Amino acid sequence: MSGKRALITGVTGQDGAYLAQFLLGKGYAVTGIVRRSSHAGVYDHRLKWLGILDDVELVDGNLLDLSALTRIVQAAKPDEIYNLAAQSFVTSSWQQPLLTGQVTGLGAVHMLECLRSVAPQARYYQASTSEMFGLIQEARQSETTPFYPRSPYGVAKLYAHWMTINYRESFGLHASNGILFNHESPLRGVEFVTRKVTDAVARIKLGKQTELRLGNIDAKRDWGHARDYVKAMWLMLQQETPDDYVIATGRTTTVRAMCEIAFKHVGLNIDDHLVIDPALFRPAEVEVLLGEPAKAKAAFGWEAETSLEALITEMVDADVKRLSANA
Repeated sequence: MSGKRALITGVTGQDGAYLAQFLLGKGYAVTGIVRRSSHAGVYDHRLKWLGILDDVELVDGNLLDLSALTRIVQAAKPDEIYNLAAQSFVTSSWQQPLLTGQVTGLGAVHMLECLRSVAPQARYYQASTSEMFGLIQEARQSETTPFYPRSPYGVAKLYAHWMTINYRESFGLHASNGILFNHESPLRGVEFVTRKVTDAVARIKLGKQTELRLGNIDAKRDWGHARDYVKAMWLMLQQETPDDYVIATGRTTTVRAMCEIAFKHVGLNIDDHLVIDPALFRPAEVEVLLGEPAKAKAAFGWEAETSLEALITEMVDADVKRLSANA
């Protein structure tokens, strides 16, 4: 048992749930902040799915309420803080740019203020994102690649990223940014494209629907498994010196090719069911993302363990199982 204490914002999301499971396995006491009112009683389904709901201490809080966050940090006395909470659905950020800026951008600074004021010895992880690269300036994006975000979400995350660096350099905090490329799992929300695809494929296979509607299927992404990526978060905070790291597989694939993996897995022909819907195209598209994770591998030996094929088939199987159970 490590005896360490961790505080996770966004604990009920995909990454928060997998991270909590990972830390519990390491012997941590885990406290998670929950914006309970927004989840209408189903906020904890991911923790239940992983079988860890009773092992995580859940406390009510909101990234927009600095006073509440301060009390939570004082009470939790964390050795490590993982700020994963955000308005993280890229498409919604165009409809809710102010909320995205407040929660995703300023919310991170609220956590940094808590760290600086009441827990300066704690180690801090900020969830940055490959969406900050946006209109890519290099074929493979690394820690030194210039940023060019293409959505309000990417812009807000970039503000949080640079504020984390600023607090690290200004106040000597052990604060690190993880620039995570797309990472998915059966716990992904159905609003995200991979889960939208696997959920639809499962429904089509089971006769519950006939088509899958998507926008730009030529966009290319570097997709990994969230279970692998949360380990990288933890490894960053075990380093003596805080720093920023790209976490990615180093392989990029089109949305169409990802869909083909899902359809093929259940014996269906993609062209019989895929419909391109112009309404689903983004106002400003990120055409290609391809991460270069060499720095993380050199620093602490991390590399992705799950292939895209294994990831997508795991997600399809989970959706088939879920939908069959609810039939």
